[in-house]
Amino acid sequence: MQNKGLVKFFAILFALVSIYQLSFTFVANKVKDDAKTFAGGNPEKEIKYLDSIGKEKVFLDFFTYDEVKDKQINKGLDLEGGINVTLQISVKDVLKQLSNNSKNPVFNKALEDATRNQRGNQSYFDAFFEAFDAIKGSTKLASPDIFANRNLQGEIDFNMTDEQVKKVLAKKVDESVESAFGVLRSRIDKFGVTQPNIAKLGQTGRILIELPGAKDVDRIKKLVSSKAELEFWEAYNGMDFTNFLSAANNSLKATVKTENVQEETAKATDSISKLLTDKDSDSAVAKKGNNPLFDKLILSPGGPILGFAAPKDTAVINSYFKRPEIRSLLPADKRYVKLVWGKPVVSVDEKTKKETSRVDLYALKSNRDDIAPLSGGVIVDAMDSFDQMGKPSVEMQMNGAGAKTWEEMTGKAFSQKTCIAIALDDVVYSAPGVTSGPIAGGRSIITGNFTVAETKDLANVLRAGKLPATAEIVQSEVVGPSLGEIAIHAGLISSIVGFLLVCLWMVFYYGRAGWYANAALLLNLLFLFGVMASFGFVLTLPGIAGIVLTLGTAVDANIIIYERAKEELRDGKSLADAVVASYGWKGAMRSIIDANVTHVLTGAILYTFGTGPIKGFALTLLIGIFTSLFTSIFIARIFIDRDIAKNRSLMFATNLTKNWFTGFHFDFIGIKKFSYVFSTLVVIGSCVSFYFNGLDEGVDFVGGRTFQVKFEKPIESSKVSEELSAAFGTSVEAKVFGEDNQLKITTKYKIKEEGVEVDKEVNMKLYEGLKQYFGADMTYEKFINTFDGKKIGVLQASKVGAAISADIKTNSFWAVIGAMLVVGLYLVISFRKWQYSLGAIAAVFHDVIFVLGLYSLLYKYMPFHMEMDQHFIAAILTVIGYSMNDTVIVFDRVREFLAGNIKGSFKDVVNASINTTLSRTINTSLTMILVLLIMFVFGGDSIRGFIFAMLVGIVVGTYSSLFIATPILVDSVSKKDIEEIENRHKGQ
Repeated sequence: MQNKGLVKFFAILFALVSIYQLSFTFVANKVKDDAKTFAGGNPEKEIKYLDSIGKEKVFLDFFTYDEVKDKQINKGLDLEGGINVTLQISVKDVLKQLSNNSKNPVFNKALEDATRNQRGNQSYFDAFFEAFDAIKGSTKLASPDIFANRNLQGEIDFNMTDEQVKKVLAKKVDESVESAFGVLRSRIDKFGVTQPNIAKLGQTGRILIELPGAKDVDRIKKLVSSKAELEFWEAYNGMDFTNFLSAANNSLKATVKTENVQEETAKATDSISKLLTDKDSDSAVAKKGNNPLFDKLILSPGGPILGFAAPKDTAVINSYFKRPEIRSLLPADKRYVKLVWGKPVVSVDEKTKKETSRVDLYALKSNRDDIAPLSGGVIVDAMDSFDQMGKPSVEMQMNGAGAKTWEEMTGKAFSQKTCIAIALDDVVYSAPGVTSGPIAGGRSIITGNFTVAETKDLANVLRAGKLPATAEIVQSEVVGPSLGEIAIHAGLISSIVGFLLVCLWMVFYYGRAGWYANAALLLNLLFLFGVMASFGFVLTLPGIAGIVLTLGTAVDANIIIYERAKEELRDGKSLADAVVASYGWKGAMRSIIDANVTHVLTGAILYTFGTGPIKGFALTLLIGIFTSLFTSIFIARIFIDRDIAKNRSLMFATNLTKNWFTGFHFDFIGIKKFSYVFSTLVVIGSCVSFYFNGLDEGVDFVGGRTFQVKFEKPIESSKVSEELSAAFGTSVEAKVFGEDNQLKITTKYKIKEEGVEVDKEVNMKLYEGLKQYFGADMTYEKFINTFDGKKIGVLQASKVGAAISADIKTNSFWAVIGAMLVVGLYLVISFRKWQYSLGAIAAVFHDVIFVLGLYSLLYKYMPFHMEMDQHFIAAILTVIGYSMNDTVIVFDRVREFLAGNIKGSFKDVVNASINTTLSRTINTSLTMILVLLIMFVFGGDSIRGFIFAMLVGIVVGTYSSLFIATPILVDSVSKKDIEEIENRHKGQ
């Protein structure tokens, strides 16, 4: 090998750099362990400890802790625990704002059509223009009542074409997403978790937020999705609406069918009313079942409050007030009234200790344009504090213009004895009266039924500013710390056992040469982790799976080289000549390059179309391919050349294995009819199963919510499924997940509805439906939120919205199709004949159908989950890469033999090609199967279905390379080419 000294230099240099980069991870982990010990299980105390030493030097007396943690390998949420959410900035809201809330019917219909008809992987922006073009007629985007308005003056004028307007709007939408990104960054940075991550997802208008170690689910979701639209309104006196509410109730009697209310509901409502008034006889409770409005809204007019209701009834009451016939009952001077609910108030019955929740209804003085007299844009500072009664509150400071308006509003409220309602995102937090005259200076305070955490978050979002548009949570995942610990343990076990098995097999089969391959493998792992640490990559559970897979693939190149060297030795060459030939382009190098290019192509496609942990899996595979090529080709060669220099004997085998897989003369082409029939039956059977059984599509593809819930003792899944289905009013699936006291619960309940309140409603329904299976001390917070040491309740939760699931499904389809086409195109270029590509693609198509068919047949019966999700697609793409790998090894030998001097017919030459590469094919596949089996056994429940798909795919891929790809290659070669080949090989 030329430049051996240079290779050694770079190998040592890379090893030292990798060790240096990894040292930051070890130091950071030690500091975190010290913080945990100091905090004694208190997460807030732990965070404060880490923050306090952020600027202290903790490594080499040079690097501070903040610098060290920035250079460590970060663990993903599936290993660290925490919360991540994907927010979709509402382009619809942005377009409405840019149009100055246009009332143009064509514009508004286009918005609604875009919402309804948006296709998977199509942006709302494009869907809007497609809808607008379909119905616009003579209407232009640059119309005065659409985008040629004062908001866009100087940027859009009446003479611009639709295409010109689109460019301006595209820029404005991008600016809105960038603004939202900045606001969210400011909020998250002040929240108080270590190493938060926030990133824009391309040009989709989506923003990914990852909060490792975060535990309060509802609080986090509210913080990131709250638009923070702070408004100050004048409030009416509740007594002014008593007649209207009575008239509305009477009007509704004619159109709304009331049902007898269950006794429990009546009692619950009674308990709320008793907390607020002693005049039960004056309330609507006595008339339960007779009044559509008053059955749900309890009148309790006092100050700005009209009445109160249970939170679950607010949606129905809102629908009543939106009816035109009900709005028409309002007095003329109050026709623009804005009816808004307050912040929920929770009360506890002292006797029963039962919690009840209510929300108050306020009437705000609105106007035709529904614009508040004063908005949160005037706030220049906000801080959490305590009021005169010692209760948590938020103090605000306004700018000059805001202070002037605030003084006018408070002066008017003082003179008229009215109240001012302070609303955030259309929720009234407080509605104080003004008792001491106009308030000058612009300083004010928000009081209400707050916790300390709520005032901190409120002050945080007010300082950061409002989002430019609604931000809906379209995807989320919550992982408890205990699951992360389990995942790390499973990953370590599978990695260590997989590594040892591969090493043992290489030594058993190749003897001393196997030790050289193992040394290269060990260095490969060091390089792999060093690269991840150097570039700040995140390690996930699928990423660990990728590392374990790298153990199998890293020895592939050595196997191909060693097998070629054995062939050269059998032909009588010296060890030195055999090694040179095996490392040459006509030896093993062409096969190695072709096989790894197919891996890189499928890995790149997987990285491009994958999201979250799947990107981690793809990235690990890609890094592993390049590091393993370097170590397999150059590092192992150094040891081999040393043996040659010292005249040591090297057989690339042991006495036991030296004759394995040699002397084979099986007629693979002769039995092609049987393999064709078998594979055809498999494909037909798979298609029949697709029709009758379908596939178990996970929430990634259809949308929904999934909860991993652990109970104190074994639970009957069918019973839980029935009870939750009744509670949710729709089908809820519950399956045993791993242990028999753990269930995976899936529901599509309200998945098309967005908002934090919907998410909380689902969580509450789940808690109410399952609390009977837990002890009396299981509260909602303990059940839903995560914390260190949590053993029962919700350990993991995920949500995939309908819009993002459509994108995932579309991306997955094109990823699989794209992988086959791209790899097929490469083979055409590499082999210069389309027949090779046809055989390879046919084999891969066969493998994909086989795996899909098996999943369709078995998903109802297997003890582990076999869902179609992103992990499954990752497995399919991996199978495509490895199936191509086996096929390329055979095809390279076919190409070599057809160009060489092998005697015999075309069929004989091809059969000889397969038989002489059998040891390569079986060994490369066997190492992969060994590693996958270890991962299947020890890798954990969450990736077992993912590993099973790859395991089946590798076995089937080996079969198809031998019995499908090559026969199709033979059958697709023209008679003329066959005659020419046989003439060249006749008598030779």
